[in-house]
Amino acid sequence: MGTEEQQTNRPVADPVIKQYREQISDNDVKILEALNKRIKLVRKLKKYKESQGLGFVDPRQEDWVLTYLSRSNQGPLSPDALREVYGSILDVVKREVARLEEEAAE
Repeated sequence: MGTEEQQTNRPVADPVIKQYREQISDNDVKILEALNKRIKLVRKLKKYKESQGLGFVDPRQEDWVLTYLSRSNQGPLSPDALREVYGSILDVVKREVARLEEEAAE
């Protein structure tokens, strides 16, 4: 182990570390809120598409989202990491929407 924190298993009293951790935690909450909002919006979209007789998954739209985000990305997230993260987000959102639909049907 290398740091004081790892060696003592106690938080470091360094105020700079504390400030960064608080900012990171605040950002994590914003990410979580955005993911939950995305799930709710995708669920509404799915219901609407079903009411119109349309299929839910649209690979062209998913490709468009990834291309749009790639063009919008100003880093430091690499293009490969962006595709990996958003590919995972798209998969998780679809699974969560399906889970919510199953729970609603019970």
